Amino acid sequence: MYYFRSRIYGPNLIDVPVKPYMQLLFEEVLNPFYVFQVFSIILWSIDDYYVYAICIFILSIISISISLYETRKQSVILHNMARLVTNVTIRRNSGVEECVNSLELVPGDCLIIPQEGLLLPCDAALLAGECLVNESMLTGESLPVLKTPLLAGERKFSSESERRHTLFCGTQLIQAKGGGLRGDCAIAVVTSTGFFTAKGNLVSSILYPQPINFRFYRDAAIFLIILAAVIGTIYSIVVLFRAKVSLVIRSLDIVTIVVPPALPAALTAGTIYAQNRLKRHGVFCISPPRINVFGKVSLCCFDKTGTLTEEGLDVWGVMEGGPTGFSELVPEPRLLLPGPMLSGLACCHTVTLLRGQTLGEPLELKMVESTGWVLDAEFGHHKVLAVMRPPAPHLQAQGSISEAVAIVQRFPFSSALQRMSVVTVACEGRSAFAFIKGSPEMVVSLCRAETVPEHFSSKLHSFSSEGLRVLALGYKPLDSKLHVNATVFVHREEVEKDMQFLGLLMMKNLVKPESANVINTLRLAHLRSVMATGDNILTAVNVAKSCGMILSKEKVIFVNATPHTDESRPTLMFSLEDEEASGTQSSIITQVGRSGFDYHLAIEGKSFASLCEHFPEYLPKVLMRATVFARMLPDQKTQLVKEFQKLNYRVSMCGDGANDCGALQAADVGVSLSEAEASVASTFTSKTENISCVPLLIREGRCSLVTSFSVFRYMALYSLIQFCSVLILYTMHTTLGDWQFLFFDLPLVTLLVFVMGKGGPSNELHPCRPPASLLSLPVLASIFLHTCMIFLGQLGALLITTSQDWYIPLNSTVFGKENLPNMENFSVFGLSGFQYIIIAVVVTKGYPHKKPLYYNGKLAKIIYASSAELPKGWETLLLSRYPCVHVLPAD
Repeated sequence: MYYFRSRIYGPNLIDVPVKPYMQLLFEEVLNPFYVFQVFSIILWSIDDYYVYAICIFILSIISISISLYETRKQSVILHNMARLVTNVTIRRNSGVEECVNSLELVPGDCLIIPQEGLLLPCDAALLAGECLVNESMLTGESLPVLKTPLLAGERKFSSESERRHTLFCGTQLIQAKGGGLRGDCAIAVVTSTGFFTAKGNLVSSILYPQPINFRFYRDAAIFLIILAAVIGTIYSIVVLFRAKVSLVIRSLDIVTIVVPPALPAALTAGTIYAQNRLKRHGVFCISPPRINVFGKVSLCCFDKTGTLTEEGLDVWGVMEGGPTGFSELVPEPRLLLPGPMLSGLACCHTVTLLRGQTLGEPLELKMVESTGWVLDAEFGHHKVLAVMRPPAPHLQAQGSISEAVAIVQRFPFSSALQRMSVVTVACEGRSAFAFIKGSPEMVVSLCRAETVPEHFSSKLHSFSSEGLRVLALGYKPLDSKLHVNATVFVHREEVEKDMQFLGLLMMKNLVKPESANVINTLRLAHLRSVMATGDNILTAVNVAKSCGMILSKEKVIFVNATPHTDESRPTLMFSLEDEEASGTQSSIITQVGRSGFDYHLAIEGKSFASLCEHFPEYLPKVLMRATVFARMLPDQKTQLVKEFQKLNYRVSMCGDGANDCGALQAADVGVSLSEAEASVASTFTSKTENISCVPLLIREGRCSLVTSFSVFRYMALYSLIQFCSVLILYTMHTTLGDWQFLFFDLPLVTLLVFVMGKGGPSNELHPCRPPASLLSLPVLASIFLHTCMIFLGQLGALLITTSQDWYIPLNSTVFGKENLPNMENFSVFGLSGFQYIIIAVVVTKGYPHKKPLYYNGKLAKIIYASSAELPKGWETLLLSRYPCVHVLPAD
C-alpha cells in the first residue's frame, strides 16, 4: 500500500530549482524589454548610430548582470526557505514505530510528535493530544496557536474549515502534549505533502504571483501602441515619400523613438521611492506595484478587535443568572462564591503553560487572571491538558475552599460555531463537568430554556449598547463514573447540548486612540469606512459610533433577513435602533427614502447570508448604505469584499492577519497589523499595530500613482519632442547628430525622469482622487496641446534662424548626418533642450497629492543646473562652428 501511495504522491519535497546563470541569461534576454533593446541596438548599428548603441549595450549588460545576480540570489533564498528535510517518527499499520526521512512521508502516514515539538515537514490533522504552534510564517500572528484533536465523525476533511485541528507545513511546533497510547506524544495523520501543503501554496504564490488588474498599466500599453501607429503614419506620409530614403530603416527607427529604453525603469522608480518611504514608517510591502493600486482605494474595510479596538480586554464585571433571574453585578470574578460559574471562568479556555509562562488569547488570559486561579501541568500520574488550582483559602471569598480541576478535553473556539467548550474532572475524581463559553445568542440556544433568565435579551441589549464585549457561560454535569482516560471518547455534539445557563461575563474593549482620528481623516477625504467583525451587532455599532464611523446625528437601521424554512418564507425586515421610535416597515422605508435622512445600515452574518441567497436584488442597495457587519464568519468577510468589488469599489482590508486571511487576500490591497515584516495574508504589513498606516498608505499610493502618470506623460512628450525635431530636420535634409541624441537620451532625460519620483506625498488626504486612466480626455488633450506647442516652438525657432542676416543655408544636395553641422540643426537642438526641461516642470504634479516641486531638492537642482549651463554650452558650440555669428549679451 505504501509503495502505491509513494508512486502517486511522490517525494515530500518543495523543490525550487536554482537555475544556472546561462539558463537565467537566456531567459532574461528573451524578456520582451530586452528583445526590444537588442532590436534597437541592431537597428542603430545599421543606421551607423554606434555611440548610442554602445552606450545602451553597456547599460543593458550592467542591468542584465544585476538582474541575474538578484534573481539567482532570490532563487537561492527561496530554495533554502522551501526545502525542509528532517527525520520524523511514524507508526506503521503493524503498530511498529519507525524513524524515517521526511522525504518519504505520504498522505495517510501516522506521525508521532514529540513533547519538545519539531519543524513540521507536511500538513497533518491532529488526532490525539494538543500542540502549541507558531504560525507567524503563514499568518503574521505573533501569538502561538493551540491546536486540538480533530473531532470524530464521518465528513470531508478540509484544512481551511478545520484550521484549529490542522498542523501546517513549515510551522514550528513549540510543544506537544500527550494523547493516545503514548501519553507523552501527540499523534497526527499526514494530509498533504510537497506543493500541496500550505507552505507549498505560499511558495507557489511567490513563484507565480497573481497578476495586477489595474487600468493604468493596460492603458499605458494601449497608449504606446496608438502613439507608435500615429507617429509612424505621419512620418511615412510627410517625410519618407518626399525624401525617398530607406522606408524600412526609418520606420523602425520611429519605434525606438516612441518607446524609450528607459521607460520601464522610469515607471518603477516612483513605486520604489514610495516603498522605501513606507519602510521608514514601519510599513513593509511585498509587491511594489500594489502601491499604485492603493492610490485608487475608495472603501476601507476594518476588522474590530485588535484593529479599531485594543487587542487586550479588561474584565468589567460578571453576572450570574438562572431561572429566577440575574444576580447583582460582581466587578471581579475572584469575588464570586465557589461554584460552577467561578469554575467555568477558570477552566473554559485554551491557555497553556510553556516553560513556566502562560500563553493564550489576550481575552482568555485576562479572564483567567481575574479569577485568581493558577495554571499548572501536574495531575498526579495522569497526563492531562492543564490543571487549574484555586488561590490560597485566605484569598478566596468568605474563606470557602475550591478544589483543583483538571482539563482533560478541549473543543476550541470556532468562528463558525461561535463557541468553545471543555471537559473537566475534579482533583479527587468525584465529579466531571462540561463548560461552554461563547456568544450569548449561541450559548443560550444550547442551554435548556428553563435555565435562562427571563430578562436575558434586555440585559444583553443593555450591556452591548454600552460597547461591552459580552460572553455567556453554561455548564452541565457529566457521568460521575467518568474518569480521566475515558473522557477522550466524549464527542462535542454530546457535550454541547442540554446545558445549564450560568451567566454573563462583560469585558471592556477600548477603542484605540488613533482610530477616531483616522476614520475622521478618511471621512473628510470622502473615503468610505465599514466594519466587519465577529462580535455582537450592538457592541459593533457602539464601537462604530465611538470611532466616528457613525456620527451622533445619524440613525442606525438594523437589517434582519431570515432564510426559507418548512414553516415560513424568507423575510427581509428593517428596524430602527431606538425601539420606541422604530415604527412600521412602511414608515421606516419612507424615512430612508426621504432626502436629508442620514442613516447607516447594520447587518449580522446570518442575515447577510440570507440576503445574498434570497434577496440578491436588494444586496447592492444594502451594501451602499451598510456600515456595520457583525457576527461575520471569515468566509462571509471574504464574500463581503468581493461583493463590494462588484459595485466598482476599490477595497482595502485592514485586519490582524490571522482570522481575516481570506478577506485580506481578496481585497484589492490588504494591510496586516503584525510585528512580522511580511505576511502571506496581505500585501502590506504594518509594525505599528493601529490603523494610522491606512491614510499613510493611501497618500503614498496617490503620490506614486501621480508620479507614474507624470513619468509616463513626460516620456511620451520626450518622444514627441524628439519626433518633432527629427521630422522638421528630415524635411530639410538633415538630422540630429549621434552625440546630440546621446545627450538628450542619457544625461538630460534619464536624470530628470529618475528624480521625478523623489517628491514625497502631501501631508493630508484630499477629497479628489487621482485619475487612473491614461486614455481619459484630459490626459490625451494635454498631450495633444503640448505636442502642438512643441512643434510650433521648434518651427518658430527654425524660421527665426533662417531669417537672420548671418544665416548660412545647409547643403541641400546631401542628406542626413553628412550635412552636419548646420544652423538648422543648432536652432532645433538648442530649443528642444529647453523643452525637455520645461516639460519636466510642467508634468511634475504637486498639490493636492504630492508636495510642491521645491520640496524635491534633487529635481530642482538638476533643473536649475541644466537651465544655467545649457545656454553656455550652446553658445560655445555655436561660436566654434560659426565665428561669424554674434551673440548678444543677456542684458
